[in-house]
Amino acid sequence: MTTIATTRAPEDPGAPHAGSAAPERTEPQRLRRSRLAAGRRRTALLWALLLAGPNIALLLVFVYRPLVESLYLSTLQWNLGSPTARFVGLGNYVEWFTAPTTGRIVLTTLVFTVATVGGAMVLGLGLALLLNRRLRGRGIARTVAFAPYVLGGFAVGILWLFMFDPRYGLIQELLGWVGIASPQWYTGRPWPLVMVIVVYLWKNLGYVALIYLAGLQAVPQDLKDAAALDGASAARTLRSVVLPLLTPTTFFLLVTMLLSSLQSFDTIKAMTQGGPLGSTTTLMYSIYVESFVNGRAGYASAVATILFLVLLAVTAVQLRFVQQKVHYA
Repeated sequence: MTTIATTRAPEDPGAPHAGSAAPERTEPQRLRRSRLAAGRRRTALLWALLLAGPNIALLLVFVYRPLVESLYLSTLQWNLGSPTARFVGLGNYVEWFTAPTTGRIVLTTLVFTVATVGGAMVLGLGLALLLNRRLRGRGIARTVAFAPYVLGGFAVGILWLFMFDPRYGLIQELLGWVGIASPQWYTGRPWPLVMVIVVYLWKNLGYVALIYLAGLQAVPQDLKDAAALDGASAARTLRSVVLPLLTPTTFFLLVTMLLSSLQSFDTIKAMTQGGPLGSTTTLMYSIYVESFVNGRAGYASAVATILFLVLLAVTAVQLRFVQQKVHYA
């Protein structure tokens, strides 16, 4: 019987063992992967800066820089055209809070905002429900309803001035047909403010209705069918099914319409110029009067800062409390 002896080559002390080879190869792989990930992050950051950089630059130049300058100007007593300005600190703010006209301006702003926002939301929802029905010519009706929104506010105000004319206007003729005398829209309180509110509602009604219409068409039909099978009436279906599903749309419109109403200027400028006797002067219009009519740029900057804080507070309250009642599908 022959025995075959096998010899084993001596192991090299510096050679890696089988059990330790994997970790030594894994470490460079991890380094390469981390470097690749870092490179991808840098590339993504560069692309983000390249794409968003122009917009960020525009915001810094045309939004945040004027905001900071307005805050600075609000601490100065400076008239337009004057080469000198005097630092007064919070003097402009104290003057605004103690001015006898401030209460009337705030009340006018509040009435105008509540009437235009509330009226637009209610009437817009009703118009959207009507336009959502299968009616002949509803496409044309939707276009006609939305058309006033794309018109300029100043042009709309001039147009409606002729319609509200108490002697020759169209509204005077329509009221005369039913035996009602036309109010003094231009002079008698509270008709100038009512006139401006009506025009603002007419201009923005189509926008609210169009947004609500998109929300209505997104409501699942099977939910409404299920409610009908359970014996729910149309009003009950609207209250219990449709309106809860429209809360995201309502929240969006509430935010945008509030901000738009508080900053309304062109319609008031075209129709009443804040009169008569300041009865249609809102916070936004008072900024224009103080800066470009009275020339008090420092005081106007203080009023603009107050309006900015009001807008910020309104938006924060809506995001904090109103959004909690929004039901997302």
